[in-house]
Amino acid sequence: MTGVDEHQFRRALGTFATGVGVVTCVADGMDHAMTANAIASVSLEPPLVLVAVNRASRFWEALSGQRYWVVSVLAADARDHAAWLATSGRPLAGQLDRVPHRRTARGIAALQQSLVWLECRTEHLVAAGDHNIVIGEVEEATPAEAGDALLYWRSTYRTLPEVP
Repeated sequence: MTGVDEHQFRRALGTFATGVGVVTCVADGMDHAMTANAIASVSLEPPLVLVAVNRASRFWEALSGQRYWVVSVLAADARDHAAWLATSGRPLAGQLDRVPHRRTARGIAALQQSLVWLECRTEHLVAAGDHNIVIGEVEEATPAEAGDALLYWRSTYRTLPEVP
């Protein structure tokens, strides 16, 4: 046991600015989506990424039974979509109706307002505290033509100021 309580830990980690992504999968014919900032590159050879998912979440229940999933790295104009898909307890049916998206060849939603789409195949699962770390091999990486990144810092969605 450490001397750091949950609130203190969240506040401390909130000083670390991250990009924002939405992870999607299809389970039992339904779309499942989760806003995430715990996404990272793991390896170039093979190309691997990770995402951390709360083990008690509805999304984990869906993702744990699927082999394929997509990470949409969000553009700055996707703030409302990130907030909506981070809303706990939102209805599952039709959750992507208000979010512009396309379907990959496997039928998984990829959010339109994104900088890149990573189509992944689960390779490893690692238990870590109250989360599971899902490591996936990237089978397709499709960058958008342009755009600014959506960031998360100090519990708020933000964008970078234009740099001359």
